[in-house]
Amino acid sequence: MTTATAEVTAMTWQPLCTKADLVAYSGVAAWIETPEGPAQVALFYLPGHATELFALDHHDPFSDANVIARGIVGDIQGEPVVASPIYKQHFRLSDGQCLEDETVRLRCWPLRLESGQVLIATD
Repeated sequence: MTTATAEVTAMTWQPLCTKADLVAYSGVAAWIETPEGPAQVALFYLPGHATELFALDHHDPFSDANVIARGIVGDIQGEPVVASPIYKQHFRLSDGQCLEDETVRLRCWPLRLESGQVLIATD
């Protein structure tokens, strides 16, 4: 077992939804329980991409509103992104990095798919 594999298996996974609950090329917001308390996440499903499922913080730090799941999904130079619906900053789905401000990054949440169930790591 590699170190990366050991870290993934040591995480606490909680069921979030089914893959059928997700909307292709769009975001869905969800509440999760974390050791720090409840959190809102934005889930994105991009069928046909090497990585199909992404989860970022739902909170937009520029507008101070929970709106990321309502953003427009697209790509910039081949990287999947979501544009915040308020001020239009772009966040990479792979790592949450804001493309317009290198000092801002949304938290990313590990996801996995098991028998059609989407699971999220909460620690």
